[in-house]
Amino acid sequence: MNLEFHPVDQARWKDFEQLFESKGGPHYCWCMVWRKSKKLESISDKSSKKAAIKDFTDNDIPIGILAYLDGEPIAWCSIAPRETHKKLSGDETKDGVWSLTCFFIKRAHRNQGLTYKLLQEAIKFARMNGAKYVEAYPVAPDSPSYRFMGIKPTFEKAEFEFVKKVGSRRNVMILELI
Repeated sequence: MNLEFHPVDQARWKDFEQLFESKGGPHYCWCMVWRKSKKLESISDKSSKKAAIKDFTDNDIPIGILAYLDGEPIAWCSIAPRETHKKLSGDETKDGVWSLTCFFIKRAHRNQGLTYKLLQEAIKFARMNGAKYVEAYPVAPDSPSYRFMGIKPTFEKAEFEFVKKVGSRRNVMILELI
């Protein structure tokens, strides 16, 4: 695969929008489920979520990375400073933590190892932006929900360490970058 990875910023907003609004795309949530946003305290329709995530990029706040195949956006990974998120029940004793909360891959490109490649690029992106740790919240491979957060074996392969179980499905895992 001829893949490229780029952070979502103002210049790449249209690509992010194209991916999310594509068939099967997560245009219902705009990856705002776990993010802090004053704009969404009382309104939670699709257009409000889209405006809220755009507000992050308009203010140069990292939200994640896109994967491109031959110049077309085909996948997404949400990776951003933990303080831009709601409480995720992670390890609150550490500073410099970036939270990885979501993956989306277009159906035609699934089951090809792209999640692991996105994860590796997300780690690089966080490191380049000063992160000391990447924290993730994956589920077991047979989980009936929260699969968008990734599956635990992918993070184990990337040498994330298990911290604790949260609820009945999510696992808090962390990777030290320093």
